[in-house]
Amino acid sequence: MLADLETLVTCESPSSDLEAVARSADVVARLGTECLGREPSYEVVDGCTHLRWSFGAGPSRVLVLAHHDTVWPIGSLATHPFVVEDGILRGPGSFDMKTGLVMAFHALAALPSLDGVTLLVTGDEELGSPSSRALIEAEATGCAAALVLEASADNGALKLERKGVSNYEIRITGRAAHAGLEPELGVNASIEAAYQILAIAALGDAALGTTVTPTALTSGTTRNTVPASGSFLVDVRARTVAEQLRVDTALHALKPVLPEATIEILGGPNRPPLERTMSQALYEQAGKLATALGLPPLRETSVGGGSDGNFTAGVGTPTLDGLGAVGGGAHADDEHVVVSEIVPRTSLLTALIADLLETP
Repeated sequence: MLADLETLVTCESPSSDLEAVARSADVVARLGTECLGREPSYEVVDGCTHLRWSFGAGPSRVLVLAHHDTVWPIGSLATHPFVVEDGILRGPGSFDMKTGLVMAFHALAALPSLDGVTLLVTGDEELGSPSSRALIEAEATGCAAALVLEASADNGALKLERKGVSNYEIRITGRAAHAGLEPELGVNASIEAAYQILAIAALGDAALGTTVTPTALTSGTTRNTVPASGSFLVDVRARTVAEQLRVDTALHALKPVLPEATIEILGGPNRPPLERTMSQALYEQAGKLATALGLPPLRETSVGGGSDGNFTAGVGTPTLDGLGAVGGGAHADDEHVVVSEIVPRTSLLTALIADLLETP
């Protein structure tokens, strides 16, 4: 497994570089074929290369989901080389999530039969899965379970909840005027933006875990001109579909405050939430298997970040996320994996898939 990890990590695969992702897909395909005894189908969407292994003649019961792209640019190996020292593995993308991908290969290879299993490995997760979302949702629909090999949370915790993500751009149009000679003739887009930012930030609900955060802001052209236009971005995270829709409705109902100003709301929900109700039963099933295997009790948590597990849960498929590597430092200089956790987590994954396939 460590040798396979070195092969994957040393093949750099930044999401935005389609040629690099294609090269990585070839490496992933070769390793997967060696483990699983079957070549994948290539699914190239908008130039991005995804891979799919499907086993059995009938519909899939279990979807195993991983991605092979990373946030690390080409050349990162020069400053962040693949290395294993003192039980810690390091390298760009090792934690998020090439270790999880290797775990998937070896967990599936240990099963006596793969009938009813699909393994989908996408190439654009770090971009928000723009080209793979439809593929993920189609593969997940009708499955008994989706198992997501994203890295675990702190101390190996599985992720039973992920907030839904919505992205917006608020565009404001005013009217320019000379700021010194006749500012009263202008319609100040910066002031309108300030009103809207305060109103939008107030839509958050801390008690329900809903965050509504205005982020990047631009407005105006020169120091002595009343701004004629401006825009800002809004990041929304919500634990439930109801909250996600509440904020969406409120944002699209916004009205300008300044006379003659106009506002335009672009965007909307990007990922539905992974709600606990979609994960709890699978978590309890995995917990019993961990006990039977003599593993420590499982841990669980809720996180704000999204994954492709949001999409599988969004189509009604029970989903368990965070089954991959134990470690930390995703997207950061300290990205690392605890080597001693790789085999036990893989054994648990094998047992969980087998149990799901045997369950009527």
